[in-house]
Amino acid sequence: MTARSPISNLPTHEVTNVPPILGDQDLWGVDKPLQEGLAREGAGWAMQEVADFARKAGAEEVMEWANQANRYPPEMKAFDRNGMRVNQVTFHPAYHSLMALAIENDLPSFAWNNPRPGNHVAHGALSYLLNQIEGGVLCPMAMSYAVVPALKATPEIADVWIPRLLRTDYDPRDIPAAEKKSITMGMFMTEKQGGSDVRANATTARPEGAATGPGAPYLLTGHKFFCSAPMSDAFLSLAYTENGLSCFLLPRWRPDGGRNGLYIQRLKDKLGNKSNASSEMELVDCWGLMLGEEGRGVRTIIEMVQGTRYYCAIGSASLMRQALTQALHHTSHRSAFQKKLIQQPLMQNVLSDLALESEAATALFLRLGRAIGAAETDPAEAALARIGTAIGKYWICKRTPGFVYEAMECHGGPGYIEESILPRLYREAPVNSIWEGSGNVICLDVLRALYRDEGALPAFLQEIEQARGGNSLLDAHLDSLKAMVWESGNFEAKARRITEMMALAWQAALLVQHAPEAVSDAFCASRLGNHWSGAYGTLADTADFNSILERAGAPM
Repeated sequence: MTARSPISNLPTHEVTNVPPILGDQDLWGVDKPLQEGLAREGAGWAMQEVADFARKAGAEEVMEWANQANRYPPEMKAFDRNGMRVNQVTFHPAYHSLMALAIENDLPSFAWNNPRPGNHVAHGALSYLLNQIEGGVLCPMAMSYAVVPALKATPEIADVWIPRLLRTDYDPRDIPAAEKKSITMGMFMTEKQGGSDVRANATTARPEGAATGPGAPYLLTGHKFFCSAPMSDAFLSLAYTENGLSCFLLPRWRPDGGRNGLYIQRLKDKLGNKSNASSEMELVDCWGLMLGEEGRGVRTIIEMVQGTRYYCAIGSASLMRQALTQALHHTSHRSAFQKKLIQQPLMQNVLSDLALESEAATALFLRLGRAIGAAETDPAEAALARIGTAIGKYWICKRTPGFVYEAMECHGGPGYIEESILPRLYREAPVNSIWEGSGNVICLDVLRALYRDEGALPAFLQEIEQARGGNSLLDAHLDSLKAMVWESGNFEAKARRITEMMALAWQAALLVQHAPEAVSDAFCASRLGNHWSGAYGTLADTADFNSILERAGAPM
Protein backbone atom coordinates (compact mmCIF):
# COMPACT_ATOMS: atom_id res chain seq x y z
CA MET A 1 0.00 0.00 0.00
CA THR A 2 1.13 3.54 -0.71
CA ALA A 3 0.19 5.92 2.11
CA ARG A 4 0.59 9.66 1.57
CA SER A 5 1.17 12.21 4.33
CA PRO A 6 -0.77 15.50 4.20
CA ILE A 7 0.62 18.94 5.02
CA SER A 8 1.10 18.98 8.77
CA ASN A 9 1.75 22.64 9.64
CA LEU A 10 -1.30 24.87 10.02
CA PRO A 11 -1.39 28.49 11.31
CA THR A 12 -2.80 27.55 14.71
CA HIS A 13 -1.35 24.11 15.37
CA GLU A 14 0.69 21.21 14.11
CA VAL A 15 -1.26 18.22 12.84
CA THR A 16 0.01 15.08 14.55
CA ASN A 17 -1.22 11.58 15.32
CA VAL A 18 -3.36 11.50 12.20
CA PRO A 19 -3.13 8.47 9.87
CA PRO A 20 -1.85 9.24 6.38
CA ILE A 21 -4.08 8.84 3.35
CA LEU A 22 -4.14 5.18 2.40
CA GLY A 23 -3.59 5.87 -1.30
CA ASP A 24 -3.05 2.96 -3.69
CA GLN A 25 -3.96 -0.40 -2.19
CA ASP A 26 -2.29 -3.68 -3.04
CA LEU A 27 -5.47 -5.70 -2.64
CA TRP A 28 -3.64 -8.90 -3.53
CA GLY A 29 -0.36 -8.58 -1.67
CA VAL A 30 -1.89 -8.11 1.79
CA ASP A 31 -4.54 -10.82 1.45
CA LYS A 32 -2.96 -14.17 2.31
CA PRO A 33 -6.31 -15.97 2.67
CA LEU A 34 -7.15 -14.95 -0.89
CA GLN A 35 -3.77 -16.02 -2.25
CA GLU A 36 -3.84 -19.40 -0.52
CA GLY A 37 -7.50 -20.02 -1.31
CA LEU A 38 -7.08 -19.31 -4.99
CA ALA A 39 -4.34 -21.94 -5.24
CA ARG A 40 -6.13 -24.42 -2.97
CA GLU A 41 -9.43 -24.32 -4.85
CA GLY A 42 -7.90 -24.94 -8.26
CA ALA A 43 -7.35 -21.44 -9.67
CA GLY A 44 -3.61 -21.16 -9.26
CA TRP A 45 -3.33 -20.75 -13.02
CA ALA A 46 -5.14 -17.38 -12.73
CA MET A 47 -2.98 -15.90 -9.95
CA GLN A 48 -1.13 -13.46 -12.17
CA GLU A 49 -4.31 -12.16 -13.75
CA VAL A 50 -5.93 -11.74 -10.36
CA ALA A 51 -2.83 -10.03 -8.93
CA ASP A 52 -2.62 -7.67 -11.91
CA PHE A 53 -6.28 -6.73 -11.59
CA ALA A 54 -5.87 -6.20 -7.85
CA ARG A 55 -3.38 -3.42 -8.54
CA LYS A 56 -5.71 -1.82 -11.06
CA ALA A 57 -8.75 -2.00 -8.79
CA GLY A 58 -6.84 -0.77 -5.74
CA ALA A 59 -5.55 2.39 -7.39
CA GLU A 60 -6.43 5.62 -5.60
CA GLU A 61 -7.90 6.91 -8.87
CA VAL A 62 -10.42 4.05 -8.90
CA MET A 63 -11.42 4.84 -5.33
CA GLU A 64 -12.10 8.41 -6.44
CA TRP A 65 -14.25 7.12 -9.30
CA ALA A 66 -16.27 5.23 -6.70
CA ASN A 67 -16.60 8.35 -4.56
CA GLN A 68 -17.83 10.37 -7.53
CA ALA A 69 -20.23 7.71 -8.77
CA ASN A 70 -21.88 7.60 -5.35
CA ARG A 71 -21.87 11.35 -4.79
CA TYR A 72 -23.57 11.93 -8.15
CA PRO A 73 -26.06 9.05 -8.49
CA PRO A 74 -27.87 8.10 -11.71
CA GLU A 75 -30.79 10.16 -12.96
CA MET A 76 -33.86 9.12 -14.87
CA LYS A 77 -34.30 10.46 -18.39
CA ALA A 78 -37.78 9.42 -19.46
CA PHE A 79 -37.96 11.74 -22.51
CA ASP A 80 -35.52 13.26 -24.97
CA ARG A 81 -35.51 16.98 -25.77
CA ASN A 82 -38.13 16.49 -28.47
CA GLY A 83 -40.55 14.85 -26.07
CA MET A 84 -40.02 11.31 -27.32
CA ARG A 85 -40.13 8.58 -24.65
CA VAL A 86 -36.63 7.03 -24.38
CA ASN A 87 -36.69 5.33 -20.93
CA GLN A 88 -33.03 5.97 -20.21
CA VAL A 89 -30.88 6.47 -17.13
CA THR A 90 -27.88 8.80 -17.20
CA PHE A 91 -24.77 8.18 -15.12
CA HIS A 92 -21.80 10.22 -13.95
CA PRO A 93 -18.68 9.62 -16.10
CA ALA A 94 -17.02 7.95 -13.10
CA TYR A 95 -19.62 5.18 -13.22
CA HIS A 96 -18.76 4.50 -16.85
CA SER A 97 -15.06 4.40 -15.92
CA LEU A 98 -15.83 1.72 -13.34
CA MET A 99 -17.96 -0.25 -15.79
CA ALA A 100 -15.21 -0.09 -18.39
CA LEU A 101 -12.66 -1.28 -15.83
CA ALA A 102 -14.87 -4.26 -15.02
CA ILE A 103 -15.86 -5.34 -18.51
CA GLU A 104 -12.47 -4.73 -20.13
CA ASN A 105 -10.94 -6.98 -17.45
CA ASP A 106 -13.50 -9.73 -18.15
CA LEU A 107 -15.27 -9.53 -14.78
CA PRO A 108 -18.74 -10.61 -15.91
CA SER A 109 -17.51 -13.31 -18.27
CA PHE A 110 -14.19 -14.62 -16.91
CA ALA A 111 -15.60 -18.00 -15.90
CA TRP A 112 -17.26 -18.53 -19.27
CA ASN A 113 -14.25 -17.33 -21.27
CA ASN A 114 -11.97 -19.71 -19.33
CA PRO A 115 -13.70 -23.12 -19.29
CA ARG A 116 -11.32 -25.02 -17.03
CA PRO A 117 -11.21 -26.14 -13.38
CA GLY A 118 -11.08 -23.20 -10.98
CA ASN A 119 -12.67 -20.74 -13.41
CA HIS A 120 -15.51 -19.76 -11.08
CA VAL A 121 -13.05 -19.46 -8.19
CA ALA A 122 -10.92 -16.97 -10.12
CA HIS A 123 -14.09 -15.23 -11.33
CA GLY A 124 -15.18 -14.80 -7.73
CA ALA A 125 -11.77 -13.45 -6.75
CA LEU A 126 -11.87 -10.76 -9.44
CA SER A 127 -15.32 -9.66 -8.33
CA TYR A 128 -14.23 -9.69 -4.67
CA LEU A 129 -11.40 -7.27 -5.53
CA LEU A 130 -13.50 -4.69 -7.38
CA ASN A 131 -16.37 -4.87 -4.90
CA GLN A 132 -13.97 -3.72 -2.17
CA ILE A 133 -13.80 -0.38 -3.97
CA GLU A 134 -17.34 -0.09 -5.35
CA GLY A 135 -20.29 -2.45 -5.11
CA GLY A 136 -22.75 -0.66 -7.39
CA VAL A 137 -21.20 -1.78 -10.66
CA LEU A 138 -21.11 -5.39 -9.43
CA CYS A 139 -24.91 -5.63 -9.78
CA PRO A 140 -24.88 -5.61 -13.60
CA MET A 141 -21.72 -7.73 -13.51
CA ALA A 142 -23.44 -10.34 -11.33
CA MET A 143 -26.50 -10.58 -13.52
CA SER A 144 -24.50 -10.70 -16.75
CA TYR A 145 -22.45 -13.57 -15.28
CA ALA A 146 -25.37 -15.46 -13.79
CA VAL A 147 -27.67 -15.31 -16.82
CA VAL A 148 -25.55 -17.67 -18.93
CA PRO A 149 -26.80 -20.99 -17.45
CA ALA A 150 -30.41 -19.82 -17.76
CA LEU A 151 -29.96 -18.83 -21.41
CA LYS A 152 -28.83 -22.36 -22.19
CA ALA A 153 -32.38 -23.56 -21.47
CA THR A 154 -33.22 -22.58 -25.07
CA PRO A 155 -30.23 -23.17 -27.36
CA GLU A 156 -31.41 -20.95 -30.22
CA ILE A 157 -31.57 -18.02 -27.80
CA ALA A 158 -28.26 -18.93 -26.16
CA ASP A 159 -26.48 -19.08 -29.51
CA VAL A 160 -27.42 -15.45 -30.22
CA TRP A 161 -27.09 -13.82 -26.80
CA ILE A 162 -24.22 -15.59 -25.01
CA PRO A 163 -21.50 -14.52 -27.50
CA ARG A 164 -22.55 -10.91 -26.99
CA LEU A 165 -22.12 -11.29 -23.23
CA LEU A 166 -18.60 -12.70 -23.55
CA ARG A 167 -17.09 -9.68 -25.29
CA THR A 168 -14.81 -7.35 -23.36
CA ASP A 169 -15.22 -3.92 -25.01
CA TYR A 170 -17.42 -1.71 -22.84
CA ASP A 171 -20.23 -0.17 -24.87
CA PRO A 172 -22.71 2.04 -22.93
CA ARG A 173 -24.73 3.09 -25.99
CA ASP A 174 -28.50 2.62 -25.94
CA ILE A 175 -28.81 0.86 -29.29
CA PRO A 176 -29.95 -2.63 -30.39
CA ALA A 177 -27.82 -5.40 -28.90
CA ALA A 178 -26.82 -6.74 -32.32
CA GLU A 179 -25.05 -3.45 -33.07
CA LYS A 180 -23.06 -3.24 -29.81
CA LYS A 181 -19.48 -4.23 -29.00
CA SER A 182 -20.65 -5.91 -25.79
CA ILE A 183 -23.80 -6.12 -23.72
CA THR A 184 -25.00 -6.55 -20.14
CA MET A 185 -28.12 -8.34 -18.99
CA GLY A 186 -30.39 -8.00 -15.99
CA MET A 187 -33.31 -9.66 -14.29
CA PHE A 188 -36.52 -8.55 -12.60
CA MET A 189 -39.07 -10.76 -10.90
CA THR A 190 -40.40 -8.77 -7.93
CA GLU A 191 -43.91 -7.34 -8.01
CA LYS A 192 -45.63 -5.26 -5.33
CA GLN A 193 -48.09 -7.89 -4.21
CA GLY A 194 -45.70 -10.82 -4.07
CA GLY A 195 -42.11 -9.94 -3.25
CA SER A 196 -40.24 -13.23 -2.93
CA ASP A 197 -43.50 -15.10 -3.56
CA VAL A 198 -43.26 -14.95 -7.35
CA ARG A 199 -46.28 -17.25 -7.68
CA ALA A 200 -48.33 -14.18 -6.69
CA ASN A 201 -47.10 -12.25 -9.74
CA ALA A 202 -49.74 -10.74 -12.02
CA THR A 203 -47.77 -9.96 -15.20
CA THR A 204 -49.22 -11.79 -18.18
CA ALA A 205 -47.83 -12.91 -21.53
CA ARG A 206 -49.73 -13.75 -24.72
CA PRO A 207 -48.28 -15.14 -27.95
CA GLU A 208 -47.49 -12.53 -30.57
CA GLY A 209 -48.44 -14.91 -33.37
CA ALA A 210 -49.33 -18.53 -33.93
CA ALA A 211 -46.08 -19.93 -32.48
CA THR A 212 -45.94 -20.81 -28.79
CA GLY A 213 -43.48 -22.40 -26.41
CA PRO A 214 -39.69 -22.11 -26.03
CA GLY A 215 -38.15 -19.56 -28.39
CA ALA A 216 -41.51 -18.15 -29.52
CA PRO A 217 -42.29 -14.40 -29.29
CA TYR A 218 -44.76 -13.13 -26.68
CA LEU A 219 -46.11 -9.76 -25.55
CA LEU A 220 -45.90 -9.07 -21.80
CA THR A 221 -47.99 -6.63 -19.78
CA GLY A 222 -47.55 -5.88 -16.09
CA HIS A 223 -45.50 -4.08 -13.47
CA LYS A 224 -42.17 -4.97 -11.87
CA PHE A 225 -41.40 -3.30 -8.55
CA PHE A 226 -37.60 -3.73 -8.61
CA CYS A 227 -35.49 -3.59 -11.73
CA SER A 228 -31.82 -2.95 -10.97
CA ALA A 229 -29.45 -1.89 -13.75
CA PRO A 230 -32.37 -0.81 -16.02
CA MET A 231 -29.93 0.24 -18.77
CA SER A 232 -29.04 -3.40 -19.36
CA ASP A 233 -29.49 -4.54 -22.95
CA ALA A 234 -31.90 -7.34 -22.07
CA PHE A 235 -33.61 -8.84 -19.04
CA LEU A 236 -35.04 -12.11 -17.83
CA SER A 237 -38.49 -11.86 -16.29
CA LEU A 238 -41.44 -14.02 -15.28
CA ALA A 239 -45.01 -13.80 -16.57
CA TYR A 240 -48.09 -15.99 -16.66
CA THR A 241 -49.24 -17.67 -19.86
CA GLU A 242 -52.30 -19.87 -20.09
CA ASN A 243 -50.11 -22.78 -18.99
CA GLY A 244 -48.45 -21.20 -15.97
CA LEU A 245 -45.59 -18.99 -14.84
CA SER A 246 -42.94 -18.85 -17.57
CA CYS A 247 -39.59 -17.16 -18.16
CA PHE A 248 -38.94 -14.64 -20.93
CA LEU A 249 -35.99 -12.73 -22.40
CA LEU A 250 -36.90 -9.07 -22.93
CA PRO A 251 -34.50 -6.93 -25.03
CA ARG A 252 -34.45 -3.15 -24.75
CA TRP A 253 -35.02 -2.94 -28.49
CA ARG A 254 -37.51 -4.92 -30.60
CA PRO A 255 -36.36 -6.87 -33.69
CA ASP A 256 -37.96 -4.22 -35.95
CA GLY A 257 -35.59 -1.57 -34.54
CA GLY A 258 -38.13 0.16 -32.31
CA ARG A 259 -37.87 0.63 -28.56
CA ASN A 260 -39.45 -2.16 -26.58
CA GLY A 261 -42.38 -1.65 -24.22
CA LEU A 262 -40.17 -1.20 -21.13
CA TYR A 263 -41.27 1.98 -19.33
CA ILE A 264 -39.17 3.17 -16.39
CA GLN A 265 -41.58 4.69 -13.86
CA ARG A 266 -39.11 5.99 -11.30
CA LEU A 267 -35.71 5.34 -9.75
CA LYS A 268 -35.58 3.98 -6.21
CA ASP A 269 -34.02 6.20 -3.53
CA LYS A 270 -32.08 3.45 -1.77
CA LEU A 271 -30.20 3.31 1.52
CA GLY A 272 -26.98 2.44 -0.29
CA ASN A 273 -25.78 1.01 -3.60
CA LYS A 274 -26.18 4.58 -4.80
CA SER A 275 -24.09 4.37 -7.97
CA ASN A 276 -26.32 1.62 -9.34
CA ALA A 277 -29.76 2.53 -10.67
CA SER A 278 -32.75 0.54 -9.43
CA SER A 279 -36.15 1.27 -10.88
CA GLU A 280 -39.78 0.33 -11.19
CA MET A 281 -40.62 -0.93 -14.66
CA GLU A 282 -43.94 -1.00 -16.49
CA LEU A 283 -44.30 -3.60 -19.25
CA VAL A 284 -46.71 -2.54 -22.01
CA ASP A 285 -46.94 -5.13 -24.78
CA CYS A 286 -43.27 -5.75 -24.14
CA TRP A 287 -41.82 -8.08 -26.79
CA GLY A 288 -39.98 -11.11 -25.48
CA LEU A 289 -38.92 -14.65 -26.24
CA MET A 290 -39.96 -17.58 -24.07
CA LEU A 291 -36.92 -19.07 -22.37
CA GLY A 292 -37.17 -22.65 -21.20
CA GLU A 293 -40.34 -24.70 -20.92
CA GLU A 294 -43.72 -23.04 -20.67
CA GLY A 295 -45.03 -23.12 -17.11
CA ARG A 296 -41.55 -23.90 -15.73
CA GLY A 297 -40.34 -20.32 -15.44
CA VAL A 298 -39.17 -20.54 -11.84
CA ARG A 299 -37.08 -23.59 -12.64
CA THR A 300 -35.49 -21.73 -15.57
CA ILE A 301 -34.70 -18.51 -13.77
CA ILE A 302 -33.41 -20.27 -10.65
CA GLU A 303 -30.37 -21.19 -12.73
CA MET A 304 -29.62 -17.48 -12.76
CA VAL A 305 -30.50 -16.93 -9.12
CA GLN A 306 -27.79 -19.34 -7.93
CA GLY A 307 -25.17 -17.21 -9.67
CA THR A 308 -26.44 -13.92 -8.29
CA ARG A 309 -26.61 -15.41 -4.78
CA TYR A 310 -22.98 -16.47 -5.20
CA TYR A 311 -22.23 -12.83 -5.97
CA CYS A 312 -24.03 -11.78 -2.79
CA ALA A 313 -21.66 -13.93 -0.74
CA ILE A 314 -18.64 -12.60 -2.65
CA GLY A 315 -19.77 -8.99 -2.28
CA SER A 316 -20.28 -9.26 1.46
CA ALA A 317 -16.92 -10.98 1.96
CA SER A 318 -15.27 -8.17 0.02
CA LEU A 319 -16.95 -5.49 2.14
CA MET A 320 -15.55 -7.26 5.21
CA ARG A 321 -12.06 -7.29 3.74
CA GLN A 322 -12.06 -3.59 2.81
CA ALA A 323 -13.50 -2.58 6.19
CA LEU A 324 -10.76 -4.63 7.87
CA THR A 325 -8.09 -3.02 5.68
CA GLN A 326 -9.31 0.44 6.66
CA ALA A 327 -9.41 -0.46 10.36
CA LEU A 328 -5.91 -1.96 10.30
CA HIS A 329 -4.54 1.12 8.57
CA HIS A 330 -6.14 3.56 10.99
CA THR A 331 -5.21 1.72 14.17
CA SER A 332 -1.64 1.16 12.98
CA HIS A 333 -1.08 4.91 12.67
CA ARG A 334 -3.20 6.33 15.48
CA SER A 335 -1.93 6.47 19.08
CA ALA A 336 -3.78 6.73 22.39
CA PHE A 337 -2.39 6.54 25.90
CA GLN A 338 1.22 6.25 24.70
CA LYS A 339 0.55 3.27 22.39
CA LYS A 340 -0.61 2.69 18.86
CA LEU A 341 -4.23 1.62 18.91
CA ILE A 342 -3.26 -1.69 17.33
CA GLN A 343 -0.94 -2.37 20.28
CA GLN A 344 -3.75 -2.01 22.82
CA PRO A 345 -4.85 -5.49 24.00
CA LEU A 346 -8.59 -4.88 23.64
CA MET A 347 -8.20 -3.34 20.18
CA GLN A 348 -6.05 -6.32 19.20
CA ASN A 349 -8.92 -8.55 20.29
CA VAL A 350 -11.44 -6.64 18.16
CA LEU A 351 -9.20 -6.52 15.08
CA SER A 352 -8.25 -10.19 15.42
CA ASP A 353 -11.90 -11.17 15.67
CA LEU A 354 -12.66 -9.17 12.53
CA ALA A 355 -9.73 -10.84 10.78
CA LEU A 356 -11.08 -14.30 11.67
CA GLU A 357 -14.51 -13.43 10.31
CA SER A 358 -13.04 -12.06 7.10
CA GLU A 359 -10.83 -15.09 6.49
CA ALA A 360 -13.70 -17.50 7.16
CA ALA A 361 -15.94 -15.65 4.68
CA THR A 362 -13.20 -15.66 2.05
CA ALA A 363 -12.50 -19.35 2.50
CA LEU A 364 -16.19 -20.21 2.18
CA PHE A 365 -16.88 -18.24 -1.00
CA LEU A 366 -13.76 -19.60 -2.71
CA ARG A 367 -14.75 -23.18 -1.84
CA LEU A 368 -18.24 -22.46 -3.08
CA GLY A 369 -16.75 -21.26 -6.36
CA ARG A 370 -15.02 -24.61 -6.81
CA ALA A 371 -18.30 -26.45 -6.22
CA ILE A 372 -20.14 -24.28 -8.75
CA GLY A 373 -17.43 -24.86 -11.33
CA ALA A 374 -17.37 -28.63 -10.83
CA ALA A 375 -21.16 -28.99 -10.72
CA GLU A 376 -21.57 -29.90 -14.40
CA THR A 377 -19.54 -33.11 -14.07
CA ASP A 378 -19.61 -34.01 -10.35
CA PRO A 379 -23.02 -34.75 -8.76
CA ALA A 380 -21.67 -34.36 -5.21
CA GLU A 381 -20.21 -30.95 -6.02
CA ALA A 382 -23.46 -29.96 -7.72
CA ALA A 383 -25.40 -30.89 -4.59
CA LEU A 384 -22.93 -28.99 -2.42
CA ALA A 385 -23.23 -25.95 -4.69
CA ARG A 386 -27.03 -25.97 -4.44
CA ILE A 387 -27.21 -26.02 -0.66
CA GLY A 388 -23.91 -24.22 -0.15
CA THR A 389 -24.91 -21.17 -2.15
CA ALA A 390 -27.86 -20.61 0.19
CA ILE A 391 -25.75 -21.24 3.31
CA GLY A 392 -23.00 -18.88 2.20
CA LYS A 393 -25.42 -16.22 1.01
CA TYR A 394 -27.30 -16.24 4.30
CA TRP A 395 -24.42 -16.28 6.75
CA ILE A 396 -21.75 -14.12 5.14
CA CYS A 397 -24.30 -11.46 4.23
CA LYS A 398 -25.90 -11.59 7.68
CA ARG A 399 -22.57 -11.03 9.43
CA THR A 400 -21.46 -8.09 7.30
CA PRO A 401 -23.41 -5.07 8.66
CA GLY A 402 -22.17 -5.66 12.22
CA PHE A 403 -18.68 -6.26 10.90
CA VAL A 404 -18.53 -2.95 9.02
CA TYR A 405 -19.99 -1.11 12.00
CA GLU A 406 -17.25 -2.54 14.25
CA ALA A 407 -14.58 -1.46 11.77
CA MET A 408 -16.13 2.00 11.77
CA GLU A 409 -15.99 2.10 15.55
CA CYS A 410 -12.27 1.31 15.38
CA HIS A 411 -11.88 4.71 13.72
CA GLY A 412 -13.97 6.64 16.21
CA GLY A 413 -15.41 9.90 14.88
CA PRO A 414 -13.35 10.00 11.65
CA GLY A 415 -14.96 6.75 10.54
CA TYR A 416 -18.41 8.31 10.81
CA ILE A 417 -17.60 11.12 8.38
CA GLU A 418 -18.60 10.84 4.73
CA GLU A 419 -15.03 11.59 3.58
CA SER A 420 -14.20 8.16 4.97
CA ILE A 421 -15.17 5.11 2.94
CA LEU A 422 -16.73 3.51 6.04
CA PRO A 423 -20.19 5.17 5.74
CA ARG A 424 -20.43 3.98 2.13
CA LEU A 425 -19.42 0.44 3.11
CA TYR A 426 -21.92 0.52 5.97
CA ARG A 427 -24.79 1.58 3.71
CA GLU A 428 -23.79 -1.09 1.21
CA ALA A 429 -23.63 -3.86 3.81
CA PRO A 430 -27.36 -4.78 4.06
CA VAL A 431 -28.10 -5.04 0.34
CA ASN A 432 -26.63 -8.49 -0.26
CA SER A 433 -28.69 -9.95 2.58
CA ILE A 434 -31.89 -8.54 1.05
CA TRP A 435 -31.21 -8.96 -2.67
CA GLU A 436 -32.07 -12.35 -4.18
CA GLY A 437 -33.96 -13.53 -1.13
CA SER A 438 -33.84 -12.15 2.39
CA GLY A 439 -32.87 -14.25 5.39
CA ASN A 440 -36.04 -16.25 5.93
CA VAL A 441 -36.38 -17.11 2.24
CA ILE A 442 -32.79 -18.31 2.07
CA CYS A 443 -33.08 -20.43 5.21
CA LEU A 444 -36.23 -22.06 3.86
CA ASP A 445 -34.27 -22.85 0.71
CA VAL A 446 -31.66 -24.55 2.91
CA LEU A 447 -34.45 -26.65 4.47
CA ARG A 448 -35.83 -27.60 1.06
CA ALA A 449 -32.37 -28.72 -0.03
CA LEU A 450 -31.87 -30.71 3.18
CA TYR A 451 -35.12 -32.60 3.09
CA ARG A 452 -36.01 -32.77 -0.61
CA ASP A 453 -32.66 -33.01 -2.38
CA GLU A 454 -31.31 -36.49 -1.70
CA GLY A 455 -27.75 -35.47 -2.47
CA ALA A 456 -27.52 -32.25 -0.45
CA LEU A 457 -27.05 -33.48 3.12
CA PRO A 458 -24.64 -36.30 2.20
CA ALA A 459 -22.55 -33.89 0.12
CA PHE A 460 -22.45 -31.34 2.94
CA LEU A 461 -21.60 -33.89 5.62
CA GLN A 462 -18.89 -35.40 3.44
CA GLU A 463 -17.41 -31.93 3.06
CA ILE A 464 -17.25 -31.03 6.74
CA GLU A 465 -16.42 -34.49 8.08
CA GLN A 466 -13.02 -34.17 6.40
CA ALA A 467 -12.04 -31.86 9.28
CA ARG A 468 -13.13 -34.23 12.06
CA GLY A 469 -10.36 -34.79 14.56
CA GLY A 470 -8.74 -31.44 13.88
CA ASN A 471 -10.48 -29.58 16.70
CA SER A 472 -12.55 -31.01 19.57
CA LEU A 473 -15.00 -28.09 19.56
CA LEU A 474 -15.67 -28.61 15.88
CA ASP A 475 -16.21 -32.33 16.46
CA ALA A 476 -18.80 -31.59 19.15
CA HIS A 477 -20.46 -29.01 16.93
CA LEU A 478 -20.74 -31.51 14.08
CA ASP A 479 -22.45 -33.98 16.41
CA SER A 480 -24.89 -31.32 17.61
CA LEU A 481 -25.62 -30.26 14.04
CA LYS A 482 -26.41 -33.83 12.98
CA ALA A 483 -28.71 -34.28 15.94
CA MET A 484 -30.60 -31.09 15.13
CA VAL A 485 -30.97 -31.95 11.45
CA TRP A 486 -32.25 -35.45 12.17
CA GLU A 487 -34.54 -34.71 15.13
CA SER A 488 -38.26 -34.20 14.61
CA GLY A 489 -40.00 -30.92 15.22
CA ASN A 490 -40.97 -27.62 13.62
CA PHE A 491 -38.11 -27.28 11.17
CA GLU A 492 -39.28 -23.96 9.75
CA ALA A 493 -39.16 -22.31 13.15
CA LYS A 494 -35.53 -23.30 13.64
CA ALA A 495 -34.39 -22.86 10.03
CA ARG A 496 -32.12 -19.96 10.91
CA ARG A 497 -30.47 -21.89 13.70
CA ILE A 498 -29.85 -24.87 11.42
CA THR A 499 -28.43 -22.65 8.67
CA GLU A 500 -26.18 -20.81 11.12
CA MET A 501 -24.84 -24.06 12.53
CA MET A 502 -24.16 -25.38 9.04
CA ALA A 503 -22.36 -22.18 8.03
CA LEU A 504 -20.18 -22.16 11.13
CA ALA A 505 -19.41 -25.85 10.72
CA TRP A 506 -18.34 -25.30 7.11
CA GLN A 507 -16.21 -22.24 7.89
CA ALA A 508 -14.59 -23.94 10.86
CA ALA A 509 -13.89 -27.07 8.82
CA LEU A 510 -12.19 -25.04 6.10
CA LEU A 511 -10.05 -23.15 8.61
CA VAL A 512 -9.12 -26.27 10.58
CA GLN A 513 -7.92 -27.92 7.38
CA HIS A 514 -6.21 -24.99 5.71
CA ALA A 515 -5.48 -22.05 8.03
CA PRO A 516 -2.74 -21.72 10.67
CA GLU A 517 -3.68 -23.06 14.10
CA ALA A 518 -3.70 -19.53 15.54
CA VAL A 519 -6.60 -18.76 13.20
CA SER A 520 -8.55 -22.03 13.34
CA ASP A 521 -8.22 -22.48 17.11
CA ALA A 522 -9.38 -18.94 17.84
CA PHE A 523 -12.27 -19.25 15.39
CA CYS A 524 -13.49 -22.53 16.86
CA ALA A 525 -13.02 -21.40 20.47
CA SER A 526 -15.10 -18.27 19.88
CA ARG A 527 -17.77 -19.37 17.39
CA LEU A 528 -18.30 -22.93 18.57
CA GLY A 529 -17.80 -22.44 22.30
CA ASN A 530 -20.51 -21.91 24.89
CA HIS A 531 -20.28 -18.16 25.38
CA TRP A 532 -20.33 -16.64 21.89
CA SER A 533 -22.64 -13.65 21.63
CA GLY A 534 -21.85 -12.77 18.02
CA ALA A 535 -20.19 -9.52 19.08
CA TYR A 536 -16.65 -8.83 17.89
CA GLY A 537 -13.75 -8.49 20.32
CA THR A 538 -14.64 -11.34 22.68
CA LEU A 539 -11.85 -13.78 21.84
CA ALA A 540 -10.16 -15.55 24.72
CA ASP A 541 -7.07 -13.76 26.02
CA THR A 542 -5.05 -16.84 25.06
CA ALA A 543 -5.60 -16.19 21.35
CA ASP A 544 -2.45 -15.41 19.37
CA PHE A 545 -3.39 -11.87 18.37
CA ASN A 546 -0.04 -11.04 16.79
CA SER A 547 -0.09 -14.03 14.45
CA ILE A 548 -3.70 -13.41 13.44
CA LEU A 549 -3.12 -9.72 12.73
CA GLU A 550 0.12 -10.30 10.85
CA ARG A 551 -1.67 -12.80 8.61
CA ALA A 552 -4.43 -10.24 8.03
CA GLY A 553 -1.90 -7.74 6.69
CA ALA A 554 -1.35 -5.53 9.72
CA PRO A 555 2.05 -3.80 9.81
CA MET A 556 3.18 -5.41 13.06
